[in-house]
Amino acid sequence: MRKIPNHGTMRMTKVAYPLGLCVGLFIYVAYIKWHRASAAQAFFTIAGAASGARWTQQAFSSPDSATRSHEVFYGIMFDAGSTGTRIHVFQFARPPGETPTLTHETFKALKPGLSAYADDVEKSAQGIQELLNVAKQHIPYDFWKATPLVLKATAGLRLLPGEKAQKLLQKVKEVFKASPFLVGDDCVSIMNGTDEGVSAWITVNFLTGSLKTPGSSSVGMLDLGGGSTQITFLPRVEGTLQASPPGHLTALQMFNRTYKLYSYSYLGLGLMSARLAILGGVEGKPAEDDKELVSPCLSPRFRGEWEHAEVTYKISGQKAVGLYELCASRVSEILRNKVHKTEEVQHVDFYAFSYYYDLAAGFGLIDAEKGGSLVVGDFETAAKYVCRTLETQPPSSPFACMDLTYISRLLHEFGFPRDKVLKLARKIDNVETSWALGAIFHYIDSLKRQKTPAL
Repeated sequence: MRKIPNHGTMRMTKVAYPLGLCVGLFIYVAYIKWHRASAAQAFFTIAGAASGARWTQQAFSSPDSATRSHEVFYGIMFDAGSTGTRIHVFQFARPPGETPTLTHETFKALKPGLSAYADDVEKSAQGIQELLNVAKQHIPYDFWKATPLVLKATAGLRLLPGEKAQKLLQKVKEVFKASPFLVGDDCVSIMNGTDEGVSAWITVNFLTGSLKTPGSSSVGMLDLGGGSTQITFLPRVEGTLQASPPGHLTALQMFNRTYKLYSYSYLGLGLMSARLAILGGVEGKPAEDDKELVSPCLSPRFRGEWEHAEVTYKISGQKAVGLYELCASRVSEILRNKVHKTEEVQHVDFYAFSYYYDLAAGFGLIDAEKGGSLVVGDFETAAKYVCRTLETQPPSSPFACMDLTYISRLLHEFGFPRDKVLKLARKIDNVETSWALGAIFHYIDSLKRQKTPAL
């Protein structure tokens, strides 16, 4: 007997095959997606363990894995100085609940400084754009929109007429606004001396780890530039706060803490300005050819070098044997009643930078590459030796006697005793001890406070 085909079964079979195929394909696609997601999560976990996970990682991983990862973020600081414009690209990593650490810095400098374009503002844009390209090369694309971009100008723009300086800053701001980075209304500005000192204080305390642990001892900062000198430290004695003159105290917010710092910038007491004052010159006014500037800090041996600079001097009847005493007396006149002395500096650890370092290294008081420590009296000892031997063994610089004497007397006016130890460094943990790091770090911290005021 011939079997009658079961059309219902055949129809079920025809439907089952495509349906099974679709289900299998769906399961396969789901598996592939799950596998890729797991691989991506594993990648971020490994990357986080090695160099910190990026801000956006939480969108790709579970909350549990995110809490175990490092938050990575970047900051870009332009240092617009008198002789050049420098870019610092900083990479930070923050373990959960801890203070961030600096994991990498990229640096590049271009000459001349912005102030050189005061009469041709448009030309300034090319150099700024070139430095921005450096930032693009060293910051991953996904971070561009979240990376703050800031320029702070120092001495070069301070000395320009206000209108010219503002035009330069406006041009920089236009270039910044066209970039893919995070740009605020305060992205360009001219720093005042106090901000420079506070930013340098943040840098050195960040690099030494003093900001990580609340209540730990911080270090003070001494900076001697060409036109100004700064001193900044965190007072622990109430008497220091009460005796501080107006303008010498400033409040700083960092890591949900408020620091009341003693910080002051003495404009006109930088090394180059001091040289001019010691020689009887006036800031901003070139010496006349027929004007003789009297200074006991120079030896007649260097008269020709001063004539080349269109400045002359005389030392009437003065012998080299008393050069240091005469020079110290002249320097004391220049510093008289200009520097506030604080007793507490005797008990605070201080780092000294810039010309403090250069002079100490130049005369063998510290290692020229590694830096080191010395006592304040070493500057006076070196000054006496150089001044005494100036005639018979002239140093490489005709200003050596003057410069060393000036530093020695300046530290004395600040209140440092001869046996006070100072640490001198260009780098800490291989990172430059410039104000740029402290400035961008403080800027980023302020942005975070604005976004999460309760934290």
